[in-house]
Amino acid sequence: MSETQADTPAESGAKSGERPHDPKYPQKFLDFMRGGWGSSELTGLVAVPQAVHHARRRDAVSQAFPGDVLIIPTGHEKVRANDTFFRFRAGSDFAWLTGDYDPEGVLVMRPHAGGHDAVLYRRPRKSKDSDEFFRSAQYGELWVGRRHSLDETATRLGIETRDLEELEGGLTELAAAGPRVLRGYDAGVDKAIPAETPVENEDGTTAMTRDRELAAVLSELRLVKDEWELAQLQDAVDITVRGFEDVARMLPADRSISERVIEGVFGMRSRLEGNGIGYDSIVGAGSHATTLHWITNDGRTTPGELILMDMGTENNHLYTADVTRTVPVKGTFTPLQKQVYDIVYASQQAGMDAVKPGVPYRDIHETCMRVLAEGLNDLGILPVSVDEAMAEDSLVYRRWTLHGFGHMLGLDVHDCAASRMEHYWKGDLAEGHVLTVEPGLYFQTDDELVPEELRGVGVRIEDDILVTAEGHRNLSEGLPRTSGDVETWLAAQREAGPRIAGLD
Repeated sequence: MSETQADTPAESGAKSGERPHDPKYPQKFLDFMRGGWGSSELTGLVAVPQAVHHARRRDAVSQAFPGDVLIIPTGHEKVRANDTFFRFRAGSDFAWLTGDYDPEGVLVMRPHAGGHDAVLYRRPRKSKDSDEFFRSAQYGELWVGRRHSLDETATRLGIETRDLEELEGGLTELAAAGPRVLRGYDAGVDKAIPAETPVENEDGTTAMTRDRELAAVLSELRLVKDEWELAQLQDAVDITVRGFEDVARMLPADRSISERVIEGVFGMRSRLEGNGIGYDSIVGAGSHATTLHWITNDGRTTPGELILMDMGTENNHLYTADVTRTVPVKGTFTPLQKQVYDIVYASQQAGMDAVKPGVPYRDIHETCMRVLAEGLNDLGILPVSVDEAMAEDSLVYRRWTLHGFGHMLGLDVHDCAASRMEHYWKGDLAEGHVLTVEPGLYFQTDDELVPEELRGVGVRIEDDILVTAEGHRNLSEGLPRTSGDVETWLAAQREAGPRIAGLD
C-alpha cells in the first residue's frame, strides 16, 4: 500500500483524512495537481427501485414516534491498524431506512403536523474543488474512488440530503428537543446529546429508556421482510449455495487440506458475487466441529472424519445468508456418523414442519430440542428420561446441544436482536419472518459421559426459512440435507471437478 503526501496541519487530519506524518508537497506540484481535469459529473441518474421501500419504512418509524425527533447514525470506519481501516459496513437500521452504504451518515427525522421530515446528512463529495481528492488517503477520490455528491445521493435514494457539517453545528439545537438517538454508532452524536439515565422499576428490572425503545422498535419493524428484502435474501442464499458447491468440488476425499483453504474458496465466491461474507466462516474439521464459533480455522481435514461448515454470503445490499452443512470428508458417513447426523436431520425437519404463521417461536425450539433429546436417549447417553432432561429445572440434554434452534435473519446474521422479548423470543411467527433452523449435536473430545467413539463428533444442519401464508419455504433448498442426499451431492460435485468462481 502506497502513502500519500500532504501539507495539512496535524490538527485538521481527523476531518481531512490526512495523517500527521504526511510530508509537505511543493507548491509547484500543488498547482500542477489542481488543474487539467475534465468533468466527472454523472448525468441521467434516477431513483433506485428500492427507494420506495426505504420511504415506506421511514413512514412506519414516523408513525411509531409521532412528535419525536429521531436520530439514526450509520457509524464511522473503524481502525484496523495505525492508519488503515476495516472495510466499512453500514449500520443495519440506517441502511434499512436510507439505502446509503457510505460511512459517517446520519439520518435525522424532525416531526411536523403530518409526520416527519427526513434529512440524510453525509460527507459531501469534494471532487476537484479542493485538494482532498489527491491528498487524503481516507477520503480522496484518487485513493478510494468516486463517491456520489449530495445532489446525486438525493436523486438516487429519494431523500433530502445535506452536508454533514450542517448537522455538526446543529446538534446542540437538536439536543434541546429531547431527541431519541440510536446509540453506539457515532461517538460525536452520543456525546453531543446526553443519554437518558435508566430508571429501575419496582420489581428490580430496568425501565426501557426512550433511546432503547427506538432501537427496539426499529428491530421489530425489521422483523417482517418486504418483497424487495426477500429477493435480496434469496440472492444471498443462492450465492451461498454456489459457494458450498465450490468447496465440495475441491474437497479431496483421500488427503488432508487446511480449513483455511475451504474458508478462502467460499470467501472468493462471496466477494465475487456479493459484498463478502456475512460473518466469519466457521470451518470445523473433525473435533473442531464441536466448538460452536470455531473461526481460527487452522486445522486440517482428515479422510474418515466429518467437516462442519457454517458459512453465509452477504449480498451487495447487505442481506446475509446463514447456512451450515456437515459432510463426510471421505464421501460417505460411517454408521455411527450417520446415526448422529440423522438425529440432527430429524430434529431440523420437525422444526421446519412446525413453522407457520401464529406458531409461538418457543414452540419451534421445544420441537427441535425434544427430537434431539430423544436421539440422545436412543444413543444411550441421557442420564435421565427425555421428559426429565427437557424439564425447565433440568435441561441436562443441553450439554450436547448447547444452543437454541435458530434466530431471525436479514440485514444482520442475528437479525432484529434489539427487539423486545414479546416480539421475538416470546412472540409468534408471522408471514414475512425469515429465520434459521439449525439444531446440532456436539460431543467434546474430553467428555467422559459419552462413548469414546462419539467424542470429537459434531453435527449441525442449518437452513434459512421464510414464513409464508401457507406455512414456510426453505430459501436454501438448493443444498441437500438428508445423509443420503449429501453423499450423492458430494460425489456429483467432485465428479464435476473444481471450478474458478465466476469463470466457468
